[in-house]
Amino acid sequence: MKSNNQTTITVIAIAIIGALIFSMFSSTPPAISFALGAMLTGLALHFMQENKHTILDEIDPSQSSKTLYVGNLPYRANESDVKNLFAEHGDVFAVRLMKDKRTGKRRGFGFVVMNSQDAEHAIDQLNNQEYGQRTLKVREANEPKNADSLDLE
Repeated sequence: MKSNNQTTITVIAIAIIGALIFSMFSSTPPAISFALGAMLTGLALHFMQENKHTILDEIDPSQSSKTLYVGNLPYRANESDVKNLFAEHGDVFAVRLMKDKRTGKRRGFGFVVMNSQDAEHAIDQLNNQEYGQRTLKVREANEPKNADSLDLE
């Protein structure tokens, strides 16, 4: 989150840019161009803050979630494929497939965040099932011992 000083500097910088653009394409005096730029920037920032939300805002707080470990995935499987597979068994909130840091290639495992009511059903239905010529390993994920050591770019 930006401090008030940074926000003020940002507003002034955008207002100056707005004034330059207005003055290049119209005969509006620079002071009026600056004022228009400042007003438009203020409105834009107001609406950007008002509409700002994260994926967590979309999750119904009355629904608890569980994170599932999914192992032995085909290397060609992507997040969308895995989400579609698990969506057949319940509400999927997020999918994260792990990649090698150096090569960027998928490592054949990942995590699926699901509605906790659907997670057990998904485990029962998908664990030890064949998917893309591989036998999936699905179980509830363990909490990391040291969450600070995770690299979740």
